[in-house]
Amino acid sequence: MTRRAPDGSGALDRTKLLAARFRAAQDRPYLATALFSVTVVESRQVPTMGVDRRWRCYVSPEFVDRLPVPQLAAVWIHEVAHLLRDHHGRADRLAHADRADHHRVNVAQDCEINDDLIADLLPLPPGRIEPKTYQLPDGLLFEQYLPRLPASVHGHPGFGGEHGTGVESDCGSGAHGVDRPWENGAAEGAVSDVEAGAIRRDTARAIRTHGRTRGTVPAGWQRWAVEVLEPTVDWRRALTGAVREAAAWASGAVDYTYHRPSRRSAALRGVVLPSLRQPVPRVAIVVDTSGSMGHAQLAAALTEVAGVLRAVGIGGNRVTVLACDADVHVVRQVHTVGEVRLAGGGGTDLRVGVTEALKGRPHIVVVLTDGHTPWPAAPLESTRLIAGLIGHAPPAPPAWITTVHIADPES
Repeated sequence: MTRRAPDGSGALDRTKLLAARFRAAQDRPYLATALFSVTVVESRQVPTMGVDRRWRCYVSPEFVDRLPVPQLAAVWIHEVAHLLRDHHGRADRLAHADRADHHRVNVAQDCEINDDLIADLLPLPPGRIEPKTYQLPDGLLFEQYLPRLPASVHGHPGFGGEHGTGVESDCGSGAHGVDRPWENGAAEGAVSDVEAGAIRRDTARAIRTHGRTRGTVPAGWQRWAVEVLEPTVDWRRALTGAVREAAAWASGAVDYTYHRPSRRSAALRGVVLPSLRQPVPRVAIVVDTSGSMGHAQLAAALTEVAGVLRAVGIGGNRVTVLACDADVHVVRQVHTVGEVRLAGGGGTDLRVGVTEALKGRPHIVVVLTDGHTPWPAAPLESTRLIAGLIGHAPPAPPAWITTVHIADPES
């Protein structure tokens, strides 16, 4: 669908623009649904091309005149990538200080997109932004590029021409989340949040199918499709749930005790009956301090575990922390995370740490590791084992171990 904004006094070469979109869809058929879901709006206010949150693409007639069809097709894919990757939704979740400079956010987003498009051999126009423009690595998310950009970055030349021309591109609120003057907000052609979610899922399924049948989908799009179709569960919630479940299981392990006789004993003269006891769970935390684990990783994971234990009412002298690599170096009962002292740094065999932890007869053992360790051969008697796996693609422990994948705090 194409329409003209009131400010459009010249003619937009719609034939050329739509031919470029058709070429983009023909060359990258897995993006066709997204490409043809966008409404075109002619505007002389937009520097080049930009999208709003409702999947409308504002297009400068001069920009279309300037570029050949192959480059326009690449720009189409670039703008649609902002929408598919929900850049405006993700930008809304940034800290206020980061959101304040939307040009800087746009640069980081362009770095996230353009490294994939360049790897896919798409002919982006001159003046393109990519990670190597700022000596940054490929393959990161814009949230990771943002703090790594030089302090001098407050805008970018974009697709307007070579660097230094003073022509600044702005990909619109569909990218950085800030409404722009040329976005008229009309309801015509708008895509709702529900429809946008359906478009993303449909595109992700097309990418998966295309990749399996033809094997030509770039790695960046494949990773995105996996994230859409198999969303990552918040590891903090998963860890909290695992500990809560284990604590409930341990608290349910009632037993009889004579330390506090049953009140029913009063009805039976000369007979002392035991009362039921519901234990407060004891927890042991085994921390992998091998050379492959970073201090920031351990500190962040320990802090989260401490918060989880407080949330489920376990603390005081009910928690023991063991620092372990190929041997156990520290065994201490702690009251706060600040009391934990990490040691070690050699090879990894956390079985010795688990064995040491079991001497205290804990109800729950939480192991924080990158997964590169042998594990106990069989389930532990009367003890639940939870593995908090830190980092990217760690080896999986045995199926009987409750496993939580913890995002790498350093990534």
